Amino acid sequence: MSKPFIRTLNLKEYTHGDSQSRQAFSEEFAAGLKEIGFIILEGHGVDPKLIDKNYELWEKLFSMNVETKQNYEGIDGGQRGYTGFGKEHAKNRTVGDLKEFWHTGQELPHGHPLTADYPANVWPEEIPELRKYAGNFYRELERVARNMLEALALHFDLRQEFFSDMIKDGNSILRSIHYPKLDESMDPNAIRAAEHEDINLITLLVESTASGLELLTREGEWMEVKAEKGQIIVDAGDMLSRITNEVIPATTHRVVNPKGENTSRYSMPFFVHPYSSCLLETIPACVTKDNPEKYPAITAGDFLYERLVEIGLIKA
Repeated sequence: MSKPFIRTLNLKEYTHGDSQSRQAFSEEFAAGLKEIGFIILEGHGVDPKLIDKNYELWEKLFSMNVETKQNYEGIDGGQRGYTGFGKEHAKNRTVGDLKEFWHTGQELPHGHPLTADYPANVWPEEIPELRKYAGNFYRELERVARNMLEALALHFDLRQEFFSDMIKDGNSILRSIHYPKLDESMDPNAIRAAEHEDINLITLLVESTASGLELLTREGEWMEVKAEKGQIIVDAGDMLSRITNEVIPATTHRVVNPKGENTSRYSMPFFVHPYSSCLLETIPACVTKDNPEKYPAITAGDFLYERLVEIGLIKA
């Protein structure tokens, strides 16, 4: 059996290619998600200066003292603003992950019908320019997500906007994470992010500042995955797995503690979510005699709530 590998794809083959190139991109993307759960994306058009600026500003934020950061904590069960070190744990685990993070969500125009569905973003008074740069970054990643979901619809022979309509004005989250250097006060049983699957449709992850991300292959072996400068990692989450009746499984992954130099790590995953009332229903073509329907329909909002309880961000 050949060793699994992570495909590297160029988004321009879909956005700027002819019908043959678009179809080939679609098939490669779907194959990558089915076989190993992750692909690496180039040609996405996100300005590297925007990525660097976001890292600069988030590092500045996390370097603030704990008391200042806590002024922005506890917003709607952690859906917005700051979540302190060790507060989140993986599903079925009780030991907290060795990280702190900040959530930025959807910002809609005043009077939009979905405004009431989402908590308002909170922005640190100490770093006023963060709102502009994080907001621009959010929009750029949302654009890339739409492209990827359109490509996936092509693979399943669905209308082009089948998946991308789900995320129009959706509940997507930019999570900016700081994994501090390890020290003796930390629980020896804890790691930076214990093994888990993402809750959402797909996740986009620009290059992090240090290694540590690993995925669990279908053969049950841990494999390092790293985005180089200018690349975005894309992986499949629980919602996509549910809609496709596990034709595309959600992929287990983790962030391990540093093996060499004890450095801090920053990353900025973009969790692509549908709008809350979006009904997650199985695609009929994914239901066969050999793969009977596994899940009843559920709204994206209800599914998200269940998972946030399971990982300790909301108390039921």
